[in-house]
Amino acid sequence: MSDTTTDPVGSEASPAAEASAPAAAARKRPRPGERRVQILQTLAGMLEEPGAERITTAALAARLEVSEAALYRHFASKAQMFEGLIEFIEASVFTLVKQITERDESGSLQAQRIALVLLQFGEKNPGMTRVMVGDALVFEHERLTQRMNQFFDRVESQLRQCLRLGAQEQGSATPTADAHAMASAITALIVGRLQRYARSGFRRLPSEGIEVPLQRLTN
Repeated sequence: MSDTTTDPVGSEASPAAEASAPAAAARKRPRPGERRVQILQTLAGMLEEPGAERITTAALAARLEVSEAALYRHFASKAQMFEGLIEFIEASVFTLVKQITERDESGSLQAQRIALVLLQFGEKNPGMTRVMVGDALVFEHERLTQRMNQFFDRVESQLRQCLRLGAQEQGSATPTADAHAMASAITALIVGRLQRYARSGFRRLPSEGIEVPLQRLTN
């Protein structure tokens, strides 16, 4: 946008127009909800950067060009900021999982697609991957790590349901036991692939060559 304004009759900008400029600038400030999103997006972006061992609120505030006090107007603590990222992960992943289980009839195919969705989510959101595997939570509140553990417990539980259905479809005599073993192995594979992705500096894509091991674990 240009710094100058043109009066309808071609004269210089009126005093009233000049006086309204600060008010217009004030109106462009993010609303409270928008600022929260901006903070979380910036935090996630910083987690993608090399050497992001621990992000301080001072560094986050500097990146946003605001004071630390401004951050705490939107979040009570840094732990609450990370909880915001975890909530995004949970909502995004389990919305997709629900779509898969409602759409696909084959239990084995459901399990394969759930695993692939998790890996692809990590690829598209590298900063979130560091949260998912716990690297970004090492120096943070213990409850954050517990919550991510619960996230993968929930993933494994959903895989068990799908794989039990798949084992029944294949005529297994022990569908529940088979489902438990396969779900545990697939969850470990998912976590391992995401960890490798994060610790390789996001170079080793987690979904690379995943089709064959997933097919063998679900059939």
